[in-house]
Amino acid sequence: MDKGASKRIVVGVGGGIAAYKSCALIRRFTESGHQVRVIPTDSALEFVGSATFEALSGNPVHTGVFTDVPAVPHVRLGQEADLVVVAPATADLLARAAHGRADDLLTATLLTAQCPVMFAPAMHTEMWLHPATADNVAILRSRGAVVIEPASGRLTGADTGPGRLPEPDELFGLASLLLERAEALPRDLTGRRIVVSAGGTREPLDPVRFLGNRSSGKQGYAIARLAAQRGAEVTLISGVTAGLEPPAAVEVVQVTTAEQMRVAVDKHAVGADAVIMAAAVADFRPASVASAKIKKGAGEPDSIPLIRNDDILAGLVQARRDGALSAGTAIVGFAAETGDEHGDVLSHARAKLQRKGCDLLVVNAVGEGKAFEVDSNDGWLLGADGTEAALPLGSKALMASRVLDALRAHLG
Repeated sequence: MDKGASKRIVVGVGGGIAAYKSCALIRRFTESGHQVRVIPTDSALEFVGSATFEALSGNPVHTGVFTDVPAVPHVRLGQEADLVVVAPATADLLARAAHGRADDLLTATLLTAQCPVMFAPAMHTEMWLHPATADNVAILRSRGAVVIEPASGRLTGADTGPGRLPEPDELFGLASLLLERAEALPRDLTGRRIVVSAGGTREPLDPVRFLGNRSSGKQGYAIARLAAQRGAEVTLISGVTAGLEPPAAVEVVQVTTAEQMRVAVDKHAVGADAVIMAAAVADFRPASVASAKIKKGAGEPDSIPLIRNDDILAGLVQARRDGALSAGTAIVGFAAETGDEHGDVLSHARAKLQRKGCDLLVVNAVGEGKAFEVDSNDGWLLGADGTEAALPLGSKALMASRVLDALRAHLG
C-alpha cells in the first residue's frame, strides 16, 4: 500500500500458538504507514505480552471494556476502523464472533465494525474440520466477513494438516487487497476447479547455464492464492520463482522446464473448469544440452542452435476443440508485450488472441520496472468476444481479483 494512504487498522489476536506471527503482520502494517490498534484476547497475552504489541503498534493495548471507559473503546474502535484483521482466529474466537458475544474488547469491536473484517483461522485440523467450526465459518461468511482458508503444514507438536496460520506476508497481501477493493472477497468460485501456471522456465544449456526470463511468479501466485480464498480448488503449476512461499489451501506442482510445465498443465487441466496460464514459458530451448560445462577457447561454439518449445496455451485450445478437454473449460492466457515498428502493445495482443484462440487474454506492457519483478501491474483484458477493458495500475493481488472477476462472469 502507498504510505500516503494511511488507514486505521484493528488487529485482533486470538489465544493460539500462532499469535507470534501477528507480530510480523503488525509490523508490515505500521511500516506501510497505517495506524494500528492491537486488541488481543486474555488468552493471547499468554503467548505474546502486551508490551510487544504496544511497541510494534505504538498504541496502548487492552483486552477488557472497562479500561479508558470515557473513550468508549468497545464502540469507537470498531466504528472508526477501515479494516479489522483477526489473526490468529481460534475456534473459540470464531464461535464467539459468529454468535454475537461481546464479552471482551475484541468481540465487542467486531460487533461495531462497519468496515471489512478478515478472520485468519488457526487451530488443530480436527477443530478446523469439526462441524461446529464449519457452521460458525459459514455464519460469518454469510454476514459478509472474510474467513480465509488456512494453510496446511506443521501444527503444534508433531501434528500436521490444514489449520496452520498463513504466513504474515500472505495475510498482509490479502488484507491490503481488501483495502484496495473496498469490499469483501466473494466466495463465488466454490465448487470450481482451477489450474494456474506461474513463474518462469529454465532451459538447460549445460550443467551450469540455462536460458530463462525475468518472471518472479508473483502474478500467478496472486491469482492462485485469491482463487483459493474465493472458494476454488486450485492447482498451481509453478515454474521458477523469486523464492515465493506456497499459497495457503493450494496444491503446488513444481516444474523447471517448458516441457515439464506442458506435461503438468495437460495432466491437471483434464476436468478443470478453468486454466489460467500466467507463467512466462520459454519459446525456445537449446537443441542439445552439453554434458559438461562449455569452456571458453578451444571447442567454444560459434552459435547455439535453438528449437521451438510446444505452445502450451495453443495446445490447450486445440485439446478443447478435439474433446480432450471439456468444451466448457475456460482458458485464460497472459501476454507480455512490447511495441515495435510493426505495431503497439495492443495491436500485437489482439493478433495473439486471434492466433491462440483462448477466451480471455491479459496483456501487460513490459519494460524496465514494469510487470516483471515488481509488486504492481497494469494492462488490458481482451475477450474472444471482442470486449476490451483497461486494467489500471494496482497491486498484483488487485490485478488477480480483476482477472478472477472476469473469469467468474465468463463461467456464468
